[in-house]
Amino acid sequence: MKDDVQLPAKLSVHPQGEDFITSMPCLLPERQGRKYFGIKIVSRIETAKPALQSTINLYDAQTGALLALVDGNWITAMRTGAVAALAARTLQRQGTDTYSMIGLGNIARAVMMCLAEDSHDRHIKVRLLKYKDQAERFIERFASYHNVSFEIIDDRCAFLAEADVLISCVTVATELLFPDDALFKKGVTVIPVHVRGFQNCDLFFDKVFGDDTGQIEKFKYFSRFRQYDEFHHILQGKNPGRTSDEERILSYNYGIGLHDVVFAARIYERLADEGTSFEMDCCDQKTWL
Repeated sequence: MKDDVQLPAKLSVHPQGEDFITSMPCLLPERQGRKYFGIKIVSRIETAKPALQSTINLYDAQTGALLALVDGNWITAMRTGAVAALAARTLQRQGTDTYSMIGLGNIARAVMMCLAEDSHDRHIKVRLLKYKDQAERFIERFASYHNVSFEIIDDRCAFLAEADVLISCVTVATELLFPDDALFKKGVTVIPVHVRGFQNCDLFFDKVFGDDTGQIEKFKYFSRFRQYDEFHHILQGKNPGRTSDEERILSYNYGIGLHDVVFAARIYERLADEGTSFEMDCCDQKTWL
């Protein structure tokens, strides 16, 4: 539905260092007599636990009334995981059953949950780049998933050179994660969930897809992308996506408020339809001060 929503590019401020606080507004089209506006405030503060946190304000767009203040942490993680899994399924080479993952925190766990559920009818293999004890803890978390097997890779070069689909959930990268372009084999699909650390790929990958041009066009090398389009055009059938098993494809899903507001609105509707009431003491007088 992206073509039917009002979706301004998100706006960020940087209070210190690599920390950020970002606002993500979205107005949804009317659906079943309901019309919602929502804005997510997401932050990454190094000293916070967890570092990545968010809340969502959901409004009745026809009256301006604030309907709910929603904890956005679960929504952020799961919609991010769902989008990454969808990008992998849509852009990977035919017959792909092996996935390589780096950065194994909460978002990576959400990606893994969605990837495993999306592959419920087949067995997949997941390669993890070793870092401290993250890989071991990651494998332990998904021990109950019988359609997934894991392998821990120590060598960064081997990890990249053998990757068919590379999913990076690294939240902070001040330099290139894999600077040797020659190690990206033909046919690879790279999905940098937090869009960091793969700017070298911008210059030689065959195709780049992004979730919103207003955000992606700010990237340093946007004008030098060989071929670019928005990801939702593939879902709509307007763009064929991958057309060859030789193409190197980059998927920049930077994050759009559309996903967050749709999740929040559907959850709100389910609760409201079940009879759950929400009350807020608001002033209804034109002159009140």
